[in-house]
Amino acid sequence: MKNGNRSVMKFLQSDPRALSLLTLPAVLLFITFVAFPIVSGINISFTNWNGYSQEYSYVGFDNYRKMFTDPQVWTAFRNTLIYGFGSTLVQTILGLAFAMLLVNRFLFRGVARTIIYLPAMVAQLIIGYIWYFIVTYERGALNDIVALFGVDKVDWMSRGFRAVMIIMMINAIAYCGKTMIIFIAGLESIPNMYNEAASIDGANAWQVFRHITMPMLLPALTTSLVLNIIGGLKMFGLVVAMTNGGPGYASHSLSSLINSLYFGGQQAGYSAAVGMFSFIFIVLVSILLRRYLEMKEAQYNG
Repeated sequence: MKNGNRSVMKFLQSDPRALSLLTLPAVLLFITFVAFPIVSGINISFTNWNGYSQEYSYVGFDNYRKMFTDPQVWTAFRNTLIYGFGSTLVQTILGLAFAMLLVNRFLFRGVARTIIYLPAMVAQLIIGYIWYFIVTYERGALNDIVALFGVDKVDWMSRGFRAVMIIMMINAIAYCGKTMIIFIAGLESIPNMYNEAASIDGANAWQVFRHITMPMLLPALTTSLVLNIIGGLKMFGLVVAMTNGGPGYASHSLSSLINSLYFGGQQAGYSAAVGMFSFIFIVLVSILLRRYLEMKEAQYNG
């Protein structure tokens, strides 16, 4: 089998046309599902299209000028930062804690890992609806528990900032299992000889964690942070399921606001402009974060 693979590689290297034919399907898929939608979105963002009519006109940068003075957009942008960076912080802490615990061998370790990771396999929209019935004011499970202690019901999602924080925490708890798996893989790749050498030198648990475990977990940390930041900054399902951006537009993320502007407000051109802003922001954050973390890795390895 290995000889066959080598023969194929030699053939591809000797005939660039064959390699081009093999990459053609990937290029076509990229153009169809990535490049073309981006270009179309940029074009629509300069129009006043309502999303349905066959007639529209170009309005230049009016949509972008409106976006930077629109309080709805700035509220959604603030919430997006909380959803992205807040949930990433909590996910990282919980995921690392679970990984440190479940990397050890004990009875039912596999069951515990499965239970923690299971919510990450469920669609965000479904998780949102489940939690909606937990925190809803009327007949919500959380208020039923509170009532057992003689405390009045609380309308948990009636205040914008509180709703944002609740959604952020739910996202972090639901998807910390994904972070846990990444950290477990990183922990299991650390050779035992480092910990054994530190124990011989008299290092305590905190010193081992700080000077050995965390530096060697930097590749796993980089992967986890970038994925979690991207996921949090484009949060959509939880917001739609739990509040639909309410009360008013106080809990909207940029993604849910784009959806609301397009389908609720029939402002396809304006929503495309907000979408372009969101896309560029997420790309810049992910690139800068990754470069910073890779620089830290290089400093440690150097």
